[in-house]
Amino acid sequence: MLETFPHNEACFSVEEVGGGFNISLVTHVISMDPVVHFEMPAVDRKRMVRFYENVFGWQTQQLGPEMGDFVLVTTTESDEHIPKKPGTINGGFYQKTGDIAQTTTVTIQVDNIREHMKKIEAAGGKLSGEPMEIPDVGLFVSFFDTEGNRVNMLQPLRQ
Repeated sequence: MLETFPHNEACFSVEEVGGGFNISLVTHVISMDPVVHFEMPAVDRKRMVRFYENVFGWQTQQLGPEMGDFVLVTTTESDEHIPKKPGTINGGFYQKTGDIAQTTTVTIQVDNIREHMKKIEAAGGKLSGEPMEIPDVGLFVSFFDTEGNRVNMLQPLRQ
């Protein structure tokens, strides 16, 4: 039986051999793309804003109709809506409609959105369309994983 255990930027492989174990370092590590954003639907965005501001101290910014009246949500100390602390994310609220497909979603940051679109289809996922450009942010596209979950991808503008 072969098992691998991730450790920082490498993995250790443990294989049972005879009555003992063979432990080796695995140097081929797949890079991970981080979750960088969340979105949650709201029947009443003002009520939702008050709730999360009062309960968690989050900061919000209402955008205009050109951005779908989206509410930006800052959950951690940030520069230009980009979290300063690694491992933390910001997000937003959008208007909930009668569509049952609306749900909380996460956004995964990738270096090359087109390359990842090919990987998604090869792995059995379905793309929801072509990437769209979000001004001053980057390229964005949604997809459905093999379990029907809607997930977003973002290729940020190069800084």
